[in-house]
Amino acid sequence: MDALSSPFLTGGNLLLSPPISISRPPFSMAITSVFTEETPKTVKKTNADSPSPRRPPPPAMAKGPSTTRLEPSLPARFFNAFDDLINNFINPPVSPSVDPRYVLADNFAPVDELPPTECEVIQGSLASSLNGAYIRNGPNPQYLPRGPYHLFDGDGMLHSLRISNGQAVLCSRYVKTYKYILERDAGHPVFPNVFSGFNGLTASAARGAVAAGRVLTGQYNPANGIGLANTSVAFFGDRLYALGESDLPYSIRLAPNGEIETLGRQDFDGNLFMSMTAHPKFDPDTGETFAFRYGPLPPFLTFFRFDKNGAKQSDVPIFSMNRPSFLHDFAITKKYAVFTEIQIGFNPMLMIMEGRSPVGTDPSTVSRVGLIPRYANDESKMEWFDVPGFNLIHAINAWDEDDAVVLLAPNILSVEHTLERMDLVHALMEEVRIDLKTGIVTRRPLSTRNLDFGVINPSYIGKKNKFVYAGVGDPMPKISGVVKLDVSQEERRDCIVASRIFGPGCYGGEPFFVPRERESSDKTALEEDDGYVVSYVHDENFGESKFIVMDAKSPKLEIIAVVKLPRRVPYGFHGLFVKESDLNML
Repeated sequence: MDALSSPFLTGGNLLLSPPISISRPPFSMAITSVFTEETPKTVKKTNADSPSPRRPPPPAMAKGPSTTRLEPSLPARFFNAFDDLINNFINPPVSPSVDPRYVLADNFAPVDELPPTECEVIQGSLASSLNGAYIRNGPNPQYLPRGPYHLFDGDGMLHSLRISNGQAVLCSRYVKTYKYILERDAGHPVFPNVFSGFNGLTASAARGAVAAGRVLTGQYNPANGIGLANTSVAFFGDRLYALGESDLPYSIRLAPNGEIETLGRQDFDGNLFMSMTAHPKFDPDTGETFAFRYGPLPPFLTFFRFDKNGAKQSDVPIFSMNRPSFLHDFAITKKYAVFTEIQIGFNPMLMIMEGRSPVGTDPSTVSRVGLIPRYANDESKMEWFDVPGFNLIHAINAWDEDDAVVLLAPNILSVEHTLERMDLVHALMEEVRIDLKTGIVTRRPLSTRNLDFGVINPSYIGKKNKFVYAGVGDPMPKISGVVKLDVSQEERRDCIVASRIFGPGCYGGEPFFVPRERESSDKTALEEDDGYVVSYVHDENFGESKFIVMDAKSPKLEIIAVVKLPRRVPYGFHGLFVKESDLNML
């Protein structure tokens, strides 16, 4: 077989290409250009496929704003010139962590939109349980940055692989946020980059003045949303959403031909205010969804839920969180919602008084885990437990056990590097057990590997699970493979029971577990790990991307299907598999 079109095994590794010798510095590698685009050979070339330093507008949607570009007003030209002055002289991107030449290197470089395009299954076959769509979100800047740029600052783009009867169709579309549409029609960036634009007193003051000037001259209205919707995808209340925690959710729809449509920003009949987490938790047993928002002003945390029909219920403000902590994720059990107060927090005064980033670490802070009854009407029964040095960014699962609550999550070591040098971060997978009678917290490491983006069988959310599938950081944010952990083992040993490494120069993203559906003639009970682990994987040696399907039960996470994608899919954040039956509800 041709090694380029079919993976093969060597020592338990998946090689998407022949092994070659490569040498590269970590993360901050020099490149000669930021953006190069390849046109799919199977698709007729359109304006959306042409490389350009400014991304061309997508085709007009049936329901959406006009794509007619406006002539820049005099205030817009003035503030664009002032912005260029800041980027070139006051605050140029000198640090590798915010230099587009490094941040957008390799497969982090942005791509243009791709209409629904047929893909070739080059190995195995796609099982009927995979009928539906795997949708992955991630940052993809509409314009090449003219100044400092952080990975988190990119506009949200969805990459959807629609699977039906063994056939696959790829579509890549921007989430049509207020920011995206306004800047698309203006023909230039308007909103400031939050994660990279406010470092240093002079630069912060200058960019703050530009942002305020644009608002005062009517170039944008922050009340319409400032978010990027670039982090994750969620399905609840028979609706599909693109999420970013700095804004409200954006409702999206997948058409039968694989096309992605943005339906609009959702406030749930005026009941959802300001923002919502990008990691809501769906309880498959009750159909409810639990979520929260957080911010720099009291209450720093607000907890809420949606009923099985997707109707938002009342807010529960949490004033016992006494500082504005960075709250990216949380967990639920059948009794509780589990929150963490970590050593990363917000301090707006750092930006106002010292010109430093408002998001930073405080080593003197003692991390805490908070438990609140998930049907609480107020925070009167919330309890906090000190867990020193525990910094949760992504939660995996939690459950009730006798008079205790058990939490599974990666603990971010060297947390001070989380935003600046992700390649130096090591995530240690831990089990945290909180005894509700004694208040004693015990912790158990589950593996010494650098693991994050852990997922489980979705039907076990909030219940005791045995298996976890996680990405291997090599280094973060690149994912060099997937491991399977058996967390039911009580002795202190490495819990990894299966591993799949993608091979030299090959990297993937967050894995996702898709349960196998029982055939009508199959009377055997389905086990927790009876299903498939899927992910996009990119070969940097040859510039090719693939969608791979692994057997979740096999000792080596055997590859059972590979789909060759018609063009490169950049590395991203979080994804979701939506069954065909659920897509039909949209």
